[in-house]
Amino acid sequence: MSRPVVTALTGPGESDLVTALGATADYTVARRCADLPDLLAAAAAGLGEVALVSPDLRSLDRSALHELASHGVVVGGVTEPGDELGERRLRQLGLDVVVRTDIPAPDLEDLLDGLVRERRSLAAPTGGGAQADGGAHGSEADPEDLDVLAAPPAAPGRVIAVWGPAGAPGRSTVALNLAAELAVHGPTLLVDCDTYGSSVAQALGLLDEAPGMAAACRAADQGTFDLLALARLAPEVSPDLRVLTGIPRADRWTELRAASVAQVLEVARQLGAYVVVDCGFCVEDDEELSYDTLAPRRNAATLVALESADDLLVVGAGDPIGLQRLVRAVQDLGSVPSPSSRRVVVNKVRASAVGSRPERRIADALGRFAGMDELSYLPWDQATLDAAMFAGKSLAEYAPASELRRAFVGLTEAYAAVEPRYRRRRRR
Repeated sequence: MSRPVVTALTGPGESDLVTALGATADYTVARRCADLPDLLAAAAAGLGEVALVSPDLRSLDRSALHELASHGVVVGGVTEPGDELGERRLRQLGLDVVVRTDIPAPDLEDLLDGLVRERRSLAAPTGGGAQADGGAHGSEADPEDLDVLAAPPAAPGRVIAVWGPAGAPGRSTVALNLAAELAVHGPTLLVDCDTYGSSVAQALGLLDEAPGMAAACRAADQGTFDLLALARLAPEVSPDLRVLTGIPRADRWTELRAASVAQVLEVARQLGAYVVVDCGFCVEDDEELSYDTLAPRRNAATLVALESADDLLVVGAGDPIGLQRLVRAVQDLGSVPSPSSRRVVVNKVRASAVGSRPERRIADALGRFAGMDELSYLPWDQATLDAAMFAGKSLAEYAPASELRRAFVGLTEAYAAVEPRYRRRRRR
């Protein structure tokens, strides 16, 4: 049985490609769409299994390709002969197969067969792929443009998501100081993905109107986002520590779409050996609350960050309410894709909230009611945090000898695999 193909092509070679499709044995043109909305409607109606698009199709972006993939449609690109800029745009949008309009029917059929086989999982498009035989030649980034960067890591960086329940347990504080400590061991990028209350820029004294994550997602959506673009948007605030600031206003959460956030994190792996992501608190899949399941989701940035991360740091507050929220939050993680490598950090630990020997009491409570055995603790030191916030610095810069900073060093050792630099004395 032949597979239906829907096309949204522009240019003089459109009829030639349609003729080549008609000459294949396994593919037939089900609909020739005039624009992107027509193509999306055809995909939603189930009219096609494969879609072919042109680089100059109006409003074509990564979100549109993600929507096509959500309907079970695999997408290929089509360019006119010699259109290298068009092919580069399609590949930056994540299309692995790009063909010319003058391709012979047998070659076209072979490429479409490979596209269907390789993309059977119907995953949303992420980075560009290898050049397919018979298509136009790919164009890579100019090596001279990348000379402005420090030497990127040879292997993909490690993404560490910092997440926790509502109630301000200190997610941003943990993410910032964890990134500052990891920067001692290698290039580190701190990404603010909180769509409810981003605060990394303010904590470091940066302009909250800086483009940051919003600009990165826009570039990824348009297929113009690469390593050089990320380096320009993520300034270096201290040696080997770059920061990609969050959205300045919570009502701009629509700019952080799922496909774009995934692409930003994928490129971020090339910039730093460690990528620390400050996530929002809510992991509710709000698609279920919307009649239009293709509408933007406010929690998409957090859900994508959790799904893309290699490690997860769960932060809870060391008081009765915070511990109860922590237990429920860990249970909620079972309903969303997230790393199996998890570490629970109890922040703001103090005797005034839970009684004497707070660490032992917290360990007993969480072990009994939630089965949490391996815990890390961060002591309460609000005065030092306030002073560091006022100075716009991390604890490593402002109070390197403080007990709280030493606790962060110990937390970092779980990811940097180094010998402990600080050891706590045992009390008799």
